[in-house]
Amino acid sequence: MDTIFALASARGKAGVSVLRISGAGAWDAVSALCGGRLPEPRRAALRRLIWQGDILDDALVIVFAEGASFTGEPSAELQVHGSIAVVDAVMRALGQMPGLRLAEPGEFTRRALENGRLDLEQVEGLADLIEAETEAQRRQAQRSLSGALGRLAESWRRDLVQAAALIEATIDFADEDVPVDVTPEVTALLARVQADLSAQIAGFGAAERIREGFEVAIIGRPNVGKSTLLNALAGRDAAITSDIAGTTRDVIEVRMDLAGLAVTFLDTAGLREATDAVEAIGIARAQERARDADLRVFLIAPGEDPTELAQVQPGDLVRIAKSDTPAAGGVSGKTGAGVPELLSEIGEILSQRASGAGLAVRLRQRQGIAAAADALDRARAALDPGGAASEIVAEELRSAARALEILIGKIGVEDLLDTIFSSFCIGK
Repeated sequence: MDTIFALASARGKAGVSVLRISGAGAWDAVSALCGGRLPEPRRAALRRLIWQGDILDDALVIVFAEGASFTGEPSAELQVHGSIAVVDAVMRALGQMPGLRLAEPGEFTRRALENGRLDLEQVEGLADLIEAETEAQRRQAQRSLSGALGRLAESWRRDLVQAAALIEATIDFADEDVPVDVTPEVTALLARVQADLSAQIAGFGAAERIREGFEVAIIGRPNVGKSTLLNALAGRDAAITSDIAGTTRDVIEVRMDLAGLAVTFLDTAGLREATDAVEAIGIARAQERARDADLRVFLIAPGEDPTELAQVQPGDLVRIAKSDTPAAGGVSGKTGAGVPELLSEIGEILSQRASGAGLAVRLRQRQGIAAAADALDRARAALDPGGAASEIVAEELRSAARALEILIGKIGVEDLLDTIFSSFCIGK
């Protein structure tokens, strides 16, 4: 396998730039630059980098032994001065060495996965951490990067293996000294796993919103002050405002950090009978986005009865537009009155929803968990009096385990036999 290298820090001028090298030839490459003076593994040392008689830079050099690096391969890091010219010179030198090549996107992390340094959840967590914009996203990504879901899935796997071992023991070793009726113990194991799976499925929606961001739609009649309120929330002129009805003909979005959560506010076209085809499209889009939004803020004119508006639904926040009396439910995008109170209430509502987030944050993970839960439902039904034979129960347990492969990998026959032998002392 090739030894790869790449710039690990951002491109451009900086105080320090970090170059990463990984593969069997990593130490030899660094040794060639350092004149054979490699530092001790995992100890930073100042070395002068020289290539073909040319001094490239004075750099901090760190080497990592196989099995003790991010990728699991012999690796090295060069911390050089953050000059574009210095980085280019070192990269050129590395590129001229036999067996070295520039890494492809994500190749270091892919090698970490292939070498068992990270599992798939951790790889995705690392990607999310790099993309994190808010505190909630950072915390969520850190949980994934720490392998929290993988550890939980491993506990599910142990329970499934134990349950399968009990069932298989009654099938394959019926004449041996094993429990006659394993149903109560198997039922308890499956119930415990099912409870955890159900909790993760229930918390998927909130976890996904933390990762992708919440949407809050501002809705109301034309000229009620929606665009002005959006500008006040954004702190800039994100939407065009005027006294002409129908000025906003599409959905205008402003993304911001609210209470540590990524929130996108949507300024929608005014709700009224359209006077032309273009406005009709804008209103239709507004209604569609509003239906899909996580929260809706309904602006009404002073004196307008919100109960007469069919679009207002339970859970909507209703505010009296162009009003400087927040205590009476008023808000003014022009003066800013009531805006802090509105933001505070929105943040509190969304934070409460986010508090129920599970560890599964991607659709792939949810699908794997849901498939496992379905298989366990069928297994428990087969355990009921008058249900299917033990062979069918065992097959459903294997289906549940296979569904979790996406998180924890495949459980094999050897795992199953090891559990049977250790638990029941078969053949003693």
